[in-house]
Amino acid sequence: MASRVSLKNACFAGLALVAGTISAAPAEAEFAVCNQSFDVINVAIAQLVDGQFSTEGWWTIGTNQCANVIKQELTNRYIYVYATDVFGQPILDGSVSMCIGAKAFEIEGIENCWERGHRAAMFHEVDTQATVRWTLFITPRGGG
Repeated sequence: MASRVSLKNACFAGLALVAGTISAAPAEAEFAVCNQSFDVINVAIAQLVDGQFSTEGWWTIGTNQCANVIKQELTNRYIYVYATDVFGQPILDGSVSMCIGAKAFEIEGIENCWERGHRAAMFHEVDTQATVRWTLFITPRGGG
């Protein structure tokens, strides 16, 4: 049975995010997702581009690995992330419905996903505090 990342884990991840942005080493990516869970995960991201939401995926991220999902400096305070386990079960609590594709995709707009041949998914909102670099750490389920 799949469980979702708890609020406690989300708070811990948020603190880890801030710590990740303060690192003295130069960042190779402007938005990275690091998988600290015990499973391989699949990740899609979304952000506002020219006044319209755009979604993109998939990045497959192994255990204790990171993926550079946005390579340029961040211009949006909020980045949206959808992550699943290898069985396709969401592992982040999401509150914003956006479109995803079954295979690699880039989708403009978040309306009428089904009618346009996509699927709607609930993305997790990440507040980057308006910084130009951010790292999101996805932690194990159940706080482990």
